Amino acid sequence: MNPSTFDWSLIDWADIWLATQDTLIMLGVSLGFTILLGLPLGVLLFLLGPRQLLANKPAYALLSFIVNALRSLPFVILLIVLIPVTVKLVGTSIGVAGAIPPLVVGAAPFFARLVEAALREVDRGIIEASQAMGATLWQIITRALLPEALPGLLAASTVTAVTLVSYTAMSGVIGGGGLGDLAIRYGYQRFQTEVMVVTVLALLILVQLLQMAGDWLVKRAARK
Repeated sequence: MNPSTFDWSLIDWADIWLATQDTLIMLGVSLGFTILLGLPLGVLLFLLGPRQLLANKPAYALLSFIVNALRSLPFVILLIVLIPVTVKLVGTSIGVAGAIPPLVVGAAPFFARLVEAALREVDRGIIEASQAMGATLWQIITRALLPEALPGLLAASTVTAVTLVSYTAMSGVIGGGGLGDLAIRYGYQRFQTEVMVVTVLALLILVQLLQMAGDWLVKRAARK
């Protein structure tokens, strides 16, 4: 594959821009819902774990099994399995809207595990000191656990965002829109290698920007 032989005039840059916008919309909306659902799920996993504030072995085992089951499903299979649910939720299984529910279902359990791991890194002495001062469970979570784990939570959000970029690309398999859909329809099905190269470069740039922004936020949070 020699770039000098590519016919760049075959690329519709307006389509590339629209596909990039669709990818950013899918990423932003799905990341927001992933954090909204995954954060409390991760906190609950942590609290139900051994030697924690709400330690409950059966409940932790059940919740852990559900999270692991969702995480173990390959995303492409999850896209197909969730089509009936997606149609009921958003009225379609294709396009940007049709891609968001499976993106959230695929990423939320992953993010929850990262949240649980970040909370486990918090010094147990901080929790015990909060209990000694008479803090309620809600106060311990919001004023001790989450602030202390903030750098780890930001790092978890960054990893999840990067993972969602790859998920948005895979959603093109079922016509999910975005750069992945463009790469499959033109780069793969129509053998337009130029389109494939441009979409891959766009995804690489997006991942790099997300990682740089995430690293910057983690460093700032760690200094406070």
